Amino acid sequence: MKAISSNVTRGINVGARLKCIDNTGAKEVEVIAVKGYKGIRRRIPKAGVGDVVIVTVKKGDVKIRNEVFPAVIVRQRMPYKRPNGITVKFEDNAVVLMTDKLEPKGKEVKEVVAREAVERFPTIGKIARIIV
Repeated sequence: MKAISSNVTRGINVGARLKCIDNTGAKEVEVIAVKGYKGIRRRIPKAGVGDVVIVTVKKGDVKIRNEVFPAVIVRQRMPYKRPNGITVKFEDNAVVLMTDKLEPKGKEVKEVVAREAVERFPTIGKIARIIV
C-alpha cells in the first residue's frame, strides 16, 4: 500500500451502502468500519477514495451474503481535488472487495476506477478496464 498524491476529501460514513463493482457476486455492501481511522470521541468514522474499509455484503449471491470483507473505495460522489487543480466527482460510490492480504477478491473490475485508488493499490489497476 502506497501513499497517494492528492488530498482526498472523505465523503463516505460508516453505515453507508456502496455498490460493489467486481465479479465476486456481491452487488451492495455496507461499511461497518474504517481501517486506520483515528478520530475523536463520538465522531462517525469517514473514508475516501483509496481507503480500506471493512464491509458486510447486503445484496448479492447467497454464498457471499452476510460475509465480512475488507474493501477499497474506488469511487465517491463527494468532489475532491487533484494536485493539478482538477476537481473529480463520480456519479456513485463504489468499492472493490479484497482478501485479508489486500489482494482483489475478484478477477475483473468492469466499471470506472479512480486513479488515486490505483496509485495506492496497483493490483486493482491490473484488473480494471477503465482508470480515470
